[in-house]
Amino acid sequence: MSSTTRGYAALAGVTAAAVAIGSAELVAVLTGPRSAPLVAVGGLVVDTVPEPLKQLGIALFGTYDKIALLVGTGLLLAAFAALLGVLSRRRLAIGLAGVAAFAALGVAAAVTRAGAGPTDALPSLAGAGLGAAVLWAFVAGPLELDPWPWSPPAPPPAERATPPPADGPAPPPAEKPTPPAATAPPQPLEPSDPASRRRFLTGAGVLVGAAGVAGLGGRWLAGRRGVSAARDAVVLPAPAAPAAAVPAGAELSLTQLAPYVTPNLGFYRIDTALVLPQVDPESWRLRIHGRVRNEIELSFADLLARPLVERYVTLACVSNEVGGDLIGNARWLGVPIRELLDEAEPEEGADQVVGRSVDGWTCGTPTAVLRDGRDALLAVGMNGEPLPVEHGFPVRMVVPGLYGYVSACKWVTELELTSFADFDAYWVPRGWSAQGPVKTQSRIDRPRPRNRLTAGAVTVAGVAWAQHRGIRRVEVRVDDGPWREAELAAAVSVDTWVQWSWRWDATPGEHTLSVRATDATGETQTGRRQAVAPDGATGWHTVSVTVR
Repeated sequence: MSSTTRGYAALAGVTAAAVAIGSAELVAVLTGPRSAPLVAVGGLVVDTVPEPLKQLGIALFGTYDKIALLVGTGLLLAAFAALLGVLSRRRLAIGLAGVAAFAALGVAAAVTRAGAGPTDALPSLAGAGLGAAVLWAFVAGPLELDPWPWSPPAPPPAERATPPPADGPAPPPAEKPTPPAATAPPQPLEPSDPASRRRFLTGAGVLVGAAGVAGLGGRWLAGRRGVSAARDAVVLPAPAAPAAAVPAGAELSLTQLAPYVTPNLGFYRIDTALVLPQVDPESWRLRIHGRVRNEIELSFADLLARPLVERYVTLACVSNEVGGDLIGNARWLGVPIRELLDEAEPEEGADQVVGRSVDGWTCGTPTAVLRDGRDALLAVGMNGEPLPVEHGFPVRMVVPGLYGYVSACKWVTELELTSFADFDAYWVPRGWSAQGPVKTQSRIDRPRPRNRLTAGAVTVAGVAWAQHRGIRRVEVRVDDGPWREAELAAAVSVDTWVQWSWRWDATPGEHTLSVRATDATGETQTGRRQAVAPDGATGWHTVSVTVR
């Protein structure tokens, strides 16, 4: 098989894969976006990939890691499809077997996800069926019915009859060539001419374009069937206990410095959901069960009918590197979890509350933490509006002082009372600690790394946090000089971060700025560097700058 033939065969395989994925996305409009094979297989990768690779993805792509995963999965699928196309040109059964394997993987990934049903297999099956038909049409069908895109070898020229000699008998008739058996393997064929090549490329382009429209249209239709309208219709009651006003001076309003309150659009998002769960508040239910004396089930209306509490709370991700931005401060509205647990009456020894999301993700929170008086909430509002879908609409958990992987369950539908000895939540078998209290940390926002500054007065500023303990002191040093105390801005409570600033008389040269914080218990942030696993990064944030 020539390189040209292999190229056309590979393109045929990629076209078949595009048709399979695009048509599957359309079917997934009816069965749910999580049943689409690209999403289902991507979710399987998220759940099974080794933790170091997962952390590498977060480090490289940050909050765009899910997009990178879907793009990477698509590229791998395209490479696999191209190989199948080449193999199909030699033997069609190989390509069809590859399509069947793709369908089996998609079905298995879709139906084994939490909350899946038999109909979740339909997108993968429908897509594989259409993909197989396209592959057959390109590799086998047109070759038998039409010389497009490859032309079979021209038949040998008819042999001229040799006239018999005038004075002798006629020679025996020429033996006709035996036609090849129908089961003979196809011979390598070349594109016959520019016109047939154009027809092939046009056909492939039309199919790929149609598949793209189908895929994007499927995603758009799935979005139209989402819960945006239901969210817009939610009217949040006024809180029975409003949040304290942000004190004067809490917001320093300096360029490059993170605002005291993080806007919803700028709030970090880290979770395992490749597509956002669309949970209708009308059908949403919260079940509190397990090792309790009184099992409770609540609707969204039941939750809104309770006295709501509003609090400013800073949330942080355990994957936040030293100096990272996977942290934000918002005003949350919700029902105190403590009150619900008191009504459920946990049994003796039920030291863990497992929050379970609609997509099956779990986090394990110490029962004692949820009942010790801190403002742990089942939140329904964020910064004065219903929760955004990407942040857990209609209901999520918010717990001050704990990293999100052990407390911040989005799209929560269950609170199960159990024990740490009996159950490991999602991240624990993957190498993370069962309990994750937030560590004292600080960050320099201004100046940024590699900024070029002018000698003289420079305002260095940033944020520091130690949720549910509070910050007592922030210190900054230049190069290896002495630590100098920064000025702390006001804060709403110990559950939020605090802005800080320090005036530096900068001298020309290359300099390194470092920062450390001391929490209200007197514990000073360690300078020892530790990776984010298993329970959060440690170390001082440093910034290198040039002063002219």
